[in-house]
Amino acid sequence: MVLRRPRLSVLLRSLVTLTLCAGIALGFFMALQMPSNSREWMPDQALTATASFDGDAVVIHNLRNARYRSIVDYDVRWETRRFDLRDLDSVWYVVEPFADWRGPAHTFLSFGFRDGRHLAVSVEIRKERGEAFSPLRGLLRQYELMYVLGDERDLIGLRANQRDDDVYLYPIRATPQARRAMLVDVLKRANALAEKPEFYNTLTANCTSSIIDHVDHVAPRRVPATWRSVLPGYSDDLAFDLGLID
Repeated sequence: MVLRRPRLSVLLRSLVTLTLCAGIALGFFMALQMPSNSREWMPDQALTATASFDGDAVVIHNLRNARYRSIVDYDVRWETRRFDLRDLDSVWYVVEPFADWRGPAHTFLSFGFRDGRHLAVSVEIRKERGEAFSPLRGLLRQYELMYVLGDERDLIGLRANQRDDDVYLYPIRATPQARRAMLVDVLKRANALAEKPEFYNTLTANCTSSIIDHVDHVAPRRVPATWRSVLPGYSDDLAFDLGLID
Protein backbone atom coordinates (compact mmCIF):
# COMPACT_ATOMS: atom_id res chain seq x y z
CA MET A 1 0.00 0.00 0.00
CA VAL A 2 1.27 3.44 -0.93
CA LEU A 3 0.41 6.29 1.46
CA ARG A 4 0.11 9.74 -0.07
CA ARG A 5 0.06 13.05 1.72
CA PRO A 6 -3.14 15.04 1.16
CA ARG A 7 -2.70 17.78 -1.36
CA LEU A 8 -2.30 21.32 -0.04
CA SER A 9 -5.40 22.45 -1.92
CA VAL A 10 -7.49 19.82 -0.13
CA LEU A 11 -6.19 21.00 3.25
CA LEU A 12 -6.96 24.61 2.37
CA ARG A 13 -10.48 23.76 1.26
CA SER A 14 -11.04 21.84 4.48
CA LEU A 15 -9.74 24.74 6.55
CA VAL A 16 -11.96 27.22 4.71
CA THR A 17 -14.96 24.94 5.14
CA LEU A 18 -14.35 24.56 8.86
CA THR A 19 -13.88 28.32 9.24
CA LEU A 20 -17.11 29.03 7.38
CA CYS A 21 -19.02 26.51 9.46
CA ALA A 22 -17.65 27.99 12.66
CA GLY A 23 -18.57 31.48 11.46
CA ILE A 24 -22.09 30.41 10.57
CA ALA A 25 -22.52 28.69 13.94
CA LEU A 26 -21.24 31.78 15.78
CA GLY A 27 -23.50 34.05 13.72
CA PHE A 28 -26.51 31.84 14.46
CA PHE A 29 -25.66 31.83 18.17
CA MET A 30 -25.32 35.63 18.25
CA ALA A 31 -28.56 36.07 16.33
CA LEU A 32 -30.38 34.15 19.06
CA GLN A 33 -29.16 36.61 21.69
CA MET A 34 -31.58 39.48 22.23
CA PRO A 35 -30.84 42.52 24.39
CA SER A 36 -33.07 42.99 27.41
CA ASN A 37 -33.69 45.47 30.20
CA SER A 38 -35.13 42.70 32.38
CA ARG A 39 -32.35 40.75 34.07
CA GLU A 40 -31.00 40.37 37.59
CA TRP A 41 -28.74 43.42 37.50
CA MET A 42 -26.07 44.58 39.89
CA PRO A 43 -27.57 47.00 42.46
CA ASP A 44 -25.66 50.01 41.11
CA GLN A 45 -27.10 49.37 37.62
CA ALA A 46 -30.56 48.18 38.58
CA LEU A 47 -32.38 51.19 37.10
CA THR A 48 -32.03 52.95 33.76
CA ALA A 49 -31.88 56.71 33.73
CA THR A 50 -34.23 58.77 31.59
CA ALA A 51 -34.77 62.47 30.91
CA SER A 52 -37.93 64.49 30.36
CA PHE A 53 -37.81 67.87 28.63
CA ASP A 54 -39.94 70.97 29.15
CA GLY A 55 -38.55 73.89 27.21
CA ASP A 56 -35.21 74.83 28.78
CA ALA A 57 -35.80 72.51 31.75
CA VAL A 58 -34.76 68.88 31.86
CA VAL A 59 -35.59 66.44 34.63
CA ILE A 60 -33.32 63.42 35.15
CA HIS A 61 -35.02 60.35 36.58
CA ASN A 62 -33.03 57.55 38.26
CA LEU A 63 -29.91 59.67 38.62
CA ARG A 64 -27.38 57.61 40.59
CA ASN A 65 -25.81 59.09 43.71
CA ALA A 66 -24.18 56.16 45.50
CA ARG A 67 -22.08 56.37 48.64
CA TYR A 68 -19.13 53.97 48.66
CA ARG A 69 -17.34 52.39 51.57
CA SER A 70 -15.48 50.12 49.15
CA ILE A 71 -15.88 48.85 45.61
CA VAL A 72 -18.31 46.15 46.75
CA ASP A 73 -19.80 47.86 49.80
CA TYR A 74 -22.02 50.81 48.96
CA ASP A 75 -25.45 52.35 49.32
CA VAL A 76 -27.21 53.26 46.10
CA ARG A 77 -29.52 56.26 46.00
CA TRP A 78 -31.64 56.95 42.94
CA GLU A 79 -32.67 60.59 42.67
CA THR A 80 -34.70 62.92 40.49
CA ARG A 81 -32.96 66.18 39.65
CA ARG A 82 -33.97 69.18 37.58
CA PHE A 83 -31.51 71.17 35.48
CA ASP A 84 -31.89 74.34 33.42
CA LEU A 85 -30.18 73.97 30.05
CA ARG A 86 -29.57 77.74 29.98
CA ASP A 87 -27.26 77.29 32.98
CA LEU A 88 -25.03 74.71 31.30
CA ASP A 89 -21.58 76.32 31.20
CA SER A 90 -19.02 73.51 30.76
CA VAL A 91 -18.43 70.00 29.47
CA TRP A 92 -15.56 67.89 30.75
CA TYR A 93 -13.94 64.89 29.09
CA VAL A 94 -12.88 62.32 31.69
CA VAL A 95 -10.27 59.60 31.13
CA GLU A 96 -9.62 56.79 33.62
CA PRO A 97 -6.68 54.53 32.62
CA PHE A 98 -6.95 51.17 34.38
CA ALA A 99 -4.12 48.97 33.09
CA ASP A 100 -0.34 48.71 33.33
CA TRP A 101 -0.04 50.05 29.79
CA ARG A 102 -1.64 53.16 28.41
CA GLY A 103 -4.17 51.82 25.92
CA PRO A 104 -7.06 50.50 28.06
CA ALA A 105 -9.13 53.23 29.71
CA HIS A 106 -12.66 54.24 30.51
CA THR A 107 -13.92 57.59 29.24
CA PHE A 108 -17.02 59.58 30.09
CA LEU A 109 -18.44 63.11 30.19
CA SER A 110 -19.41 65.53 32.93
CA PHE A 111 -21.68 68.53 32.29
CA GLY A 112 -21.23 71.51 34.60
CA PHE A 113 -23.89 74.07 35.55
CA ARG A 114 -23.61 77.59 36.95
CA ASP A 115 -24.86 76.52 40.37
CA GLY A 116 -21.84 74.22 40.77
CA ARG A 117 -23.63 70.95 40.10
CA HIS A 118 -22.30 68.42 37.60
CA LEU A 119 -24.18 65.74 35.70
CA ALA A 120 -21.81 62.89 34.85
CA VAL A 121 -22.64 60.49 32.00
CA SER A 122 -20.85 57.15 31.73
CA VAL A 123 -21.49 54.62 28.95
CA GLU A 124 -20.88 51.15 30.36
CA ILE A 125 -21.77 47.50 30.16
CA ARG A 126 -24.83 46.71 32.28
CA LYS A 127 -23.62 43.93 34.54
CA GLU A 128 -25.76 41.12 35.83
CA ARG A 129 -25.11 39.89 39.37
CA GLY A 130 -21.74 38.17 39.56
CA GLU A 131 -20.75 39.33 36.08
CA ALA A 132 -17.42 40.97 35.22
CA PHE A 133 -16.18 42.69 32.08
CA SER A 134 -14.35 40.69 29.44
CA PRO A 135 -13.23 42.33 26.17
CA LEU A 136 -13.84 39.04 24.32
CA ARG A 137 -17.36 38.62 25.70
CA GLY A 138 -17.95 42.23 24.77
CA LEU A 139 -17.56 41.20 21.13
CA LEU A 140 -20.11 38.39 21.45
CA ARG A 141 -23.28 40.25 22.47
CA GLN A 142 -22.97 39.28 26.12
CA TYR A 143 -23.56 42.70 27.69
CA GLU A 144 -26.24 45.32 27.31
CA LEU A 145 -25.21 48.94 26.75
CA MET A 146 -26.09 51.37 29.56
CA TYR A 147 -25.94 55.13 30.08
CA VAL A 148 -25.30 55.81 33.75
CA LEU A 149 -26.38 59.36 34.66
CA GLY A 150 -24.99 60.26 38.04
CA ASP A 151 -23.61 62.74 40.48
CA GLU A 152 -19.98 63.50 39.70
CA ARG A 153 -19.05 62.56 43.28
CA ASP A 154 -20.35 59.07 42.50
CA LEU A 155 -18.83 58.41 39.10
CA ILE A 156 -15.49 60.12 39.72
CA GLY A 157 -15.29 59.29 43.42
CA LEU A 158 -15.74 55.57 42.75
CA ARG A 159 -12.80 55.55 40.38
CA ALA A 160 -10.43 57.90 42.18
CA ASN A 161 -11.13 57.00 45.82
CA GLN A 162 -12.24 53.35 45.75
CA ARG A 163 -10.50 51.91 42.69
CA ASP A 164 -7.51 54.20 43.32
CA ASP A 165 -7.19 54.94 39.60
CA ASP A 166 -5.82 58.13 38.12
CA VAL A 167 -8.63 60.25 36.71
CA TYR A 168 -7.95 63.02 34.19
CA LEU A 169 -10.49 65.78 33.53
CA TYR A 170 -10.24 68.01 30.46
CA PRO A 171 -12.54 70.98 29.77
CA ILE A 172 -13.95 70.61 26.27
CA ARG A 173 -13.80 73.62 23.95
CA ALA A 174 -17.34 74.21 22.74
CA THR A 175 -19.82 77.01 22.20
CA PRO A 176 -22.87 77.26 24.49
CA GLN A 177 -25.00 76.00 21.60
CA ALA A 178 -22.73 72.99 21.05
CA ARG A 179 -22.66 72.14 24.77
CA ARG A 180 -26.43 72.19 24.93
CA ALA A 181 -26.81 70.15 21.74
CA MET A 182 -24.34 67.61 23.09
CA LEU A 183 -26.19 67.15 26.38
CA VAL A 184 -29.57 66.89 24.68
CA ASP A 185 -28.20 64.31 22.25
CA VAL A 186 -26.75 62.27 25.14
CA LEU A 187 -30.01 62.35 27.10
CA LYS A 188 -32.10 61.35 24.09
CA ARG A 189 -29.78 58.39 23.58
CA ALA A 190 -30.27 57.38 27.22
CA ASN A 191 -34.04 57.55 26.70
CA ALA A 192 -33.79 55.41 23.57
CA LEU A 193 -31.80 52.69 25.37
CA ALA A 194 -34.21 52.67 28.29
CA GLU A 195 -37.03 52.01 25.84
CA LYS A 196 -35.20 49.68 23.45
CA PRO A 197 -32.01 48.02 24.78
CA GLU A 198 -28.95 47.36 22.64
CA PHE A 199 -25.81 45.30 23.03
CA TYR A 200 -22.45 46.70 24.03
CA ASN A 201 -19.58 46.00 21.63
CA THR A 202 -15.94 46.23 22.66
CA LEU A 203 -14.97 47.85 19.35
CA THR A 204 -18.02 49.57 17.89
CA ALA A 205 -20.38 50.42 20.77
CA ASN A 206 -18.32 51.26 23.82
CA CYS A 207 -17.67 54.23 26.10
CA THR A 208 -15.43 56.15 23.70
CA SER A 209 -17.18 55.31 20.43
CA SER A 210 -20.46 56.49 21.98
CA ILE A 211 -18.92 59.86 22.90
CA ILE A 212 -17.52 60.17 19.37
CA ASP A 213 -21.00 59.50 17.97
CA HIS A 214 -22.38 62.38 20.04
CA VAL A 215 -19.58 64.71 18.95
CA ASP A 216 -20.22 63.81 15.32
CA HIS A 217 -23.95 64.46 15.72
CA VAL A 218 -23.14 67.99 16.90
CA ALA A 219 -20.21 68.57 14.51
CA PRO A 220 -20.37 66.02 11.65
CA ARG A 221 -17.09 64.36 10.65
CA ARG A 222 -15.24 66.16 13.44
CA VAL A 223 -13.62 62.93 14.70
CA PRO A 224 -11.91 60.74 12.07
CA ALA A 225 -11.52 56.98 12.34
CA THR A 226 -8.22 56.25 14.09
CA TRP A 227 -6.55 53.68 16.34
CA ARG A 228 -6.53 56.25 19.17
CA SER A 229 -10.29 55.96 19.49
CA VAL A 230 -9.99 52.16 19.76
CA LEU A 231 -7.43 52.55 22.57
CA PRO A 232 -9.15 55.14 24.81
CA GLY A 233 -6.01 55.77 26.85
CA TYR A 234 -4.77 57.77 23.85
CA SER A 235 -8.09 59.52 23.18
CA ASP A 236 -7.04 62.67 25.06
CA ASP A 237 -4.13 63.06 22.60
CA LEU A 238 -6.64 62.70 19.77
CA ALA A 239 -8.99 65.26 21.32
CA PHE A 240 -6.06 67.69 21.71
CA ASP A 241 -4.97 67.25 18.09
CA LEU A 242 -8.54 67.94 16.95
CA GLY A 243 -8.77 71.09 19.03
CA LEU A 244 -11.49 69.68 21.27
CA ILE A 245 -9.46 70.25 24.45
CA ASP A 246 -6.65 72.66 25.32
